[in-house]
Amino acid sequence: MIALGILTVMLVAAVAVGLLLRRNEGRVRERAAAPRPLEPESNRAALLAAAGVIPGRPTVLHFSADWCGPCAAVRRVVAGVVAELAAAELPPLDLEVDIDEFAELARELNVLSLPTTFGLDSRGLERFRISGVPKAADLRTSMASLTVAATDE
Repeated sequence: MIALGILTVMLVAAVAVGLLLRRNEGRVRERAAAPRPLEPESNRAALLAAAGVIPGRPTVLHFSADWCGPCAAVRRVVAGVVAELAAAELPPLDLEVDIDEFAELARELNVLSLPTTFGLDSRGLERFRISGVPKAADLRTSMASLTVAATDE
């Protein structure tokens, strides 16, 4: 009987820990402060350019890997949102990069898990990030403000 009680307590604790760890998955985390210009010693701009980020164009940058199952869902969500915003003043670029191939960029952007998605403005500055599979509505709302030329100036 005591063993059953211990197992029940352990199960409840495991579920609680799992819920706490997953509560932020898929949520858009906006940058709290206004984006700062890149530091002169930072090579972030060069790393982003090497990955395919185009100056003057907002970008949805998502890190993936061949072994990442949820990355396929991210690919579908991002492709759908980018297609919906294709007629915008500044249409966003859909850029998927392999974390193994662009490990230095992943370190620079503090990518800790896959999938991780970034919203970059037309200057290449991070405006938000999403860990896990983003919700299409949240991604669309966050990207919409970056696709208007007047807001990025």
